[in-house]
Amino acid sequence: MLFRRMRMAVRALTLGLVLVVLGIGRATGQVEEFSYANPQRFVVKDITVEGVQYGEPDVIITLSGLAKGDTIELPGKQVTEAVKKLTKQNLFSKVEIGVSHIEGQFVTLNIQLTEQPRISSIEYEGAKRSAKDDLKSKVSLRIGQQAAPSTLDAATRVIKKYYLDKGYYNVKVEVRQAPDTLMANATRITFVVDRGKKVKVKTIEFEGNKAFKAKKLRWKGFKDTKRLLWYNFFRSAKFVESKYKADLDHLIAYYNKHGYRDAEVVWDSVYRISQYRLGIKVGIKEGPQYHVRDITWVGNTVYPAETLTKLLGFKKGDIYDQELLDKRLYTDENSILTLHQDEGYLFFNITAVETDVKNDSVSLEMRMFEGPQATINQVTIAGNTRTNEHVIRRELRTMPGELFSRTNIIRSIRELANLQYFNPETLGVNPVPNAQNGTVDIGFTVEEKSNDQLQLSGGWGGGMFVGTVGVKFGNFSVRRIFDPKAWRPVPTGDGQSLTISGSTNGTQYRALNVSFTEPWLGGKRPTSLTLSFNHSVYDYSGYIWNPSNDYFKVTGGSIGLGTRLKWPDDFFTIYGMLSFQNYLLRDWKQDFLFTNGQSNNFYLQLTLGRNSQDQLIYPRSGSNFSITAQLTPPYSFFNGKDYSNPKMTAQERYRWVEYHKWTARAQWFTALAGDLVLHLNAQFGYLGMYNPKVGYSPFEGFDLGGDGLSGYNFIYGRETIGLRGYSNGSLTPQLGAGIRMGNVYDKFTMELRYPVVLKPQSSIYVQVFGEAGNAWYELNEFNPFQVHRSVGAGFRVFLPFLGMLGFDIGYGFDPVPGNPDANRWQPHFIIGQQF
Repeated sequence: MLFRRMRMAVRALTLGLVLVVLGIGRATGQVEEFSYANPQRFVVKDITVEGVQYGEPDVIITLSGLAKGDTIELPGKQVTEAVKKLTKQNLFSKVEIGVSHIEGQFVTLNIQLTEQPRISSIEYEGAKRSAKDDLKSKVSLRIGQQAAPSTLDAATRVIKKYYLDKGYYNVKVEVRQAPDTLMANATRITFVVDRGKKVKVKTIEFEGNKAFKAKKLRWKGFKDTKRLLWYNFFRSAKFVESKYKADLDHLIAYYNKHGYRDAEVVWDSVYRISQYRLGIKVGIKEGPQYHVRDITWVGNTVYPAETLTKLLGFKKGDIYDQELLDKRLYTDENSILTLHQDEGYLFFNITAVETDVKNDSVSLEMRMFEGPQATINQVTIAGNTRTNEHVIRRELRTMPGELFSRTNIIRSIRELANLQYFNPETLGVNPVPNAQNGTVDIGFTVEEKSNDQLQLSGGWGGGMFVGTVGVKFGNFSVRRIFDPKAWRPVPTGDGQSLTISGSTNGTQYRALNVSFTEPWLGGKRPTSLTLSFNHSVYDYSGYIWNPSNDYFKVTGGSIGLGTRLKWPDDFFTIYGMLSFQNYLLRDWKQDFLFTNGQSNNFYLQLTLGRNSQDQLIYPRSGSNFSITAQLTPPYSFFNGKDYSNPKMTAQERYRWVEYHKWTARAQWFTALAGDLVLHLNAQFGYLGMYNPKVGYSPFEGFDLGGDGLSGYNFIYGRETIGLRGYSNGSLTPQLGAGIRMGNVYDKFTMELRYPVVLKPQSSIYVQVFGEAGNAWYELNEFNPFQVHRSVGAGFRVFLPFLGMLGFDIGYGFDPVPGNPDANRWQPHFIIGQQF
C-alpha cells in the first residue's frame, strides 16, 4: 500500500510539472489552465524548435513523434512520449515542450532544448605516453562530439579494458568535466587513470586431475595464464580474464588431444590472495581415455580406403587424439583435404562421425563429399601500387585453366613474401568458387612496403674501423631509365636489384662496390643474372685526399647465373659464378706474405641450395640448406714451375692463386608456441690445396669470432664468420706476428626468437642464443667437438630503409690461449646483416 501511494505521489508530481509547462498564455494573453481531469483535444497547427545549434529542426520534430495535423490531448500522453523520445537520444541535457499559441481548436507547440555540451579537449591523466597513443586510437571520442553520459561511460569501459588486458586488475578511471571558458556550451574532458600495480597469478591448482600432474596442466594445458615464476621468460604472469577463459577451453583441448573426449571443467574459481596476487582453482572431470576401434570411409571414389587410412595415420588401438585427427583431415600439409584439393576437388569436404562409442573405444566413419574438379577461371591482384603486375604473376603457381591446388596457393603466398616488396603479415588470398560451372576465381591482395635500403654497416679489423654506406634499390627497373616520369627517385617496379656502396676508415682506406641482379632473365623463366664490380685501395702511409705510393689495391668483377630446379623439388636452386680478383701490392708494410707484386684470383663458384623458409625477415617454418664449391684452375699442375724450389718468392708462388674451397650451411625454423620460434644453424668451411708444395692460399680463408661484420679482412679476401661472446677474429689460428689464417671452421647456433612488432614500418624481435665453434689451420687438426661455447641475448630491428640492425651481449665460456680478453662478456652491434 505504501509503495502504491509513493508511486501515485510521483505521478502527481510529474503531471504537475507538465501542467506548468503547458500552462502557456493563449493569443488573448490569458493563461489557460489545463487539467488532467478534463483534458482538451487540439489539432497541431505548427511545431517550432528552439535552443538547437547543430541539429536540424525538421529532424528533431521527426524524432519527437509529433507532426503537423496530429490530434492530441492537452495534457496527454503524446507530449509526454515526445519528451521521452527526445531524451533517449542522449543529445540534450534538458527537454521541454510547451504551448506557444492557441487559436480555437488549433495549437502551436514549442520544443525547448538544451544541447549536451560539446567536447573541446580530451586528456588522459596518469597514463604513459605510449598508453595515451593507444587510447587515442581505441577510444572513439572525438573533439566536437557531444559529451553524453552514455558516451563517456562507454569510453571509460574501453579504457578499463585496455588496462585489464595488460594485467592491471585494480585499475580505476574517473571522468572529470570542466567548462571551456573560450567556447559556448563546451566542456574539457579528462580521464584520470589510476592503474595501480599489475595483478599477477601466484598459484594455479587443479582438482580431479588423475591422468596429468598439475605441473603438466599448468605448462601444457594453460597457454597464456601462467604463474609468477623467475624462469617464465616468454609468458607473463599477469591475469587477463579473456585469456584465462580461453585457457579453460585450451585445457579441455589438451585432454581431448590425449583421448579424454569426455573431459570438462565442472567449476573454476579466481580468488584474491592479496591486493596484487590472485589464485586460480579449476575442478576437472576427466572421464575415461578413449582409443580408436576402427575407421571406415564412405563416399570415396578418387582414392581407395587403404590409401586414405595410411595417410590418416591412425590404426586400431591408437589414442583417440581429436586435435591430431583434425590436423590430418584438414590442416596438415599432407592432410586428406589437401590431398583432394591439390587434385582440383575444391568442393571436397569430410566429416568424422563417431558411430559407436563403447567402454573406452570409438569407431569412426569418414563421410566424404568429393564433388567435381574445379578449374581456375581468373586470377586477380589488388593492392600493388608500385610493383608491376607481371612481376607478381610470374611468382604465382595458380594459372587460369589449371586445376585448383591448395598447395600451389600456399606456395604462391610464400613466393610473394620472399620478394620483400610486400608486408608478409598481410598477404591474402580469396578463392571465390562457382559450383554451378565448376570454376574458381582467385584474388590475391598485397600491401606494398618500401624495399629500398640505405645500407649502413661496419666492422673492426687490422686495428681500424671500416664503415660502409650504400643504397640498395630492391625493385629497380632498367627499362624505365629513359622515362622521366619514372624517376621517383629512381625507376621501380620490375623486380631488379641495384646496389651501390662505398667503404672507408676515414683516413687511408676506400672502396667501391656495384652490383646488379635481374631475377628473371628473359622474363619467362626464374633464371637470374648478376653482375658486380669492386675496387678498393688502402694507402698505408697516405690519406684519401693525398694518395701515396704505398698501397694494397683490389680490383675485380663477377658474372653469375642461377635458376630454380624442378628436381628433387622446386625449392632447389643452383647458382654459378665466374669471378676475377686482382691484388696489387706496392711497398706494403703490413704483415703479409710479400710486399711488392700482384696476385690473381680467378675462380668458378657453384652453389646448390634448397630454401623453404616461409619468409625472410621473421621465418616461422621451413629450412635453408646450401653447399658451395669454389674452384680455381690447378695452375701448378701445368705451368711448369718448381714449387719445391726454396728460392721461389712468395710473389711468384701466388701470382695465380690456386685452391678449392667448400662451405656448407643448414638452417631450420620451427614455431614452438605461437610466434615463439626455434632457429637452429650449423656451418662448415674448408679451404683446401691442390698441391702441398704450393701450400694454402693466402686469400679466401676464414676469420672466426665476434659480430660477423667484415672490416679489414675483405682486403685479403677472407670470409668473416661471427661467433658471439668472443672478440672479432679471436678464434682464428695465429701463424705469426699479426698473421691469422683459418682454413677449416665449424659453427653451431641455437636461438629462441620472439617478435615484439611485425609491421611494414619495422619488425622487432628479441632472442636468446647459444653458440659454439672453432677454426683450425690444418684439416687433420679438425675436431667438431673441440669448440668455444657462448650464450647470450639480444634483439633485432628491421627497418625497410636501413635493413637489419641489432645488438647482442654474449658470454664466452672458454678462454682463448694467448688472448685473455677475448671471451667473457662481449657486446656486439649488428649493422647491415645480410640474409
